[in-house]
Amino acid sequence: MLLCLNCIIVNLFSGAIFIQQARGWSIYVSVLILLALTAVSTVTGGLASVMYTDTIQCFVMLAGGILLTYKAINEIGGIGNLKPRYFEAKPSVIPVNATTCAMPKDTAFLLLRPIDDHDMPWLGFLAGQTFASMWYWCTDQVIVQRLLAAKNLAHAQGGTLLAGFLKLMPLFIIIIPGMISRILFPDDVSCVDPVECYRVCQSYTGCSNIAYPRLVLALMPSGLKGLMMAGMLAALMSGLSSIFNSCSTMFTIDIWPLIRPKASVREQMIVGRSFTFAMIAFSIAWIVVIQEMQSGELYIYIQAISSILSPPIATVYGLSVIWPRMNEPAAFWTLIIGLVIGSVRFILDIIYREPPCGEPDLRPSFIKDIHYMYFALILTIISVITSVFVSLITKPTENFRLIRTTYWTRFDESIRDDEVKPVPAKTMELTDMDWHEEDDKCDVDLEEGEEADDVMIKDKKVSLCKKFFIWFCGYEDTEQSTSKSKDPEGVGLKSSVADAFESHSGVASLRQTLTQKIILRTTLALIVVLSVFLFTYFSLPFHMHNSP
Repeated sequence: MLLCLNCIIVNLFSGAIFIQQARGWSIYVSVLILLALTAVSTVTGGLASVMYTDTIQCFVMLAGGILLTYKAINEIGGIGNLKPRYFEAKPSVIPVNATTCAMPKDTAFLLLRPIDDHDMPWLGFLAGQTFASMWYWCTDQVIVQRLLAAKNLAHAQGGTLLAGFLKLMPLFIIIIPGMISRILFPDDVSCVDPVECYRVCQSYTGCSNIAYPRLVLALMPSGLKGLMMAGMLAALMSGLSSIFNSCSTMFTIDIWPLIRPKASVREQMIVGRSFTFAMIAFSIAWIVVIQEMQSGELYIYIQAISSILSPPIATVYGLSVIWPRMNEPAAFWTLIIGLVIGSVRFILDIIYREPPCGEPDLRPSFIKDIHYMYFALILTIISVITSVFVSLITKPTENFRLIRTTYWTRFDESIRDDEVKPVPAKTMELTDMDWHEEDDKCDVDLEEGEEADDVMIKDKKVSLCKKFFIWFCGYEDTEQSTSKSKDPEGVGLKSSVADAFESHSGVASLRQTLTQKIILRTTLALIVVLSVFLFTYFSLPFHMHNSP
């Protein structure tokens, strides 16, 4: 739940930055506008709007990002000028105690940096950040729900590989333009004086968050500028819609029944919407904390929170897939212990905030000297030990529950003890025909009755405010209730199930053809080799990557 709240906060804040830079409004006014746009998109379009906006904004942002990179490189006179001009970019207003902070870091062009680096130590990145990334890309519902919509395993793996290739693009269409933004606007993007920073972006700790939107607004033509901003906001709105749906569903289905076991569907819908409003209110209030934490750098804040809270989830997921002895008690206690430890670190980070650059760091050693990536590694080790220990002292999982739930049994076609055998489609169709005949007889009897009109429910006049409340809370209107009362046995639903079973039989398959396997595995090998090459190329101190 904390991770869901964090996702909402980050999406709101990042979207508000774009609106703030485009219109010059307050960050909180921008947040309210983003929420209003998201509400209209979600309520009127539902999940269909999420799918359409995801597809469209991908092409818009990819094309716009490539064009922006091209224009930005031309603006500085070519890619060869990137390094020398970047190391010369510094703000004009520099406090006496912040001279070092105003200068670009020597490791700016290195991905894997020294082991004690303040921003990204190589050991912490490879050994600690990996588990936070595994949580996001393998278990986060916003990602997984896209994958589960695939037609079959081949489509799911193909979509994952495509996402992997697209994930390489930010290095060229986001990071490089961001560095050029510092070159072109050093007084805004790289400000270190608190007064100047607040004037630029309403934050005392830094304005690096505005680098990309500042470049978009400055270099892109008017039409493309609006299209690019629309694509970015569409992506953020899509993410917010997915997170709202996931979090409210989690609370309503998993937590609320523990408080109200006999809650009606209507009550659950009201609770879900109310919980969404509560999360939004908390997220808006938390924006102040984001602006002051991690030197005001949003991306660092995202990675820090993920590293603190996500390793237990990644550990449970990984061990459950590869180790059949892993059981439910082990998963429960691993998540609880990991959450407690991560929450303690999270609270301490809020209490002992990193001081502004140039001021002495008086934080306790266990906060100051343990990088969040190293903390992720420590928390992962604790989670693994907890999972193994609890699994070995408790009863193992029943064998039938391991069928198709681990890597080693993913192709096991045995029937589970808790699995309902599918009913043949023909049998379901025959049963539906009998139900339809009975329903038709009832309709005929009703039509031939002399007082049939007397039993019809007449619509009552309802005020506009009440109609809006009924619609917003998911109440059914009279017509819908009446139509449902004519179908007490759920004939239409059962017929739909039969049709769905017949149409999807053989589609959602784990089997792959030889051609599919060759293409997918070749593509996987290609992306792995390409990723390793890029990491190596941008980590070794040679060519344009050596220090100045």
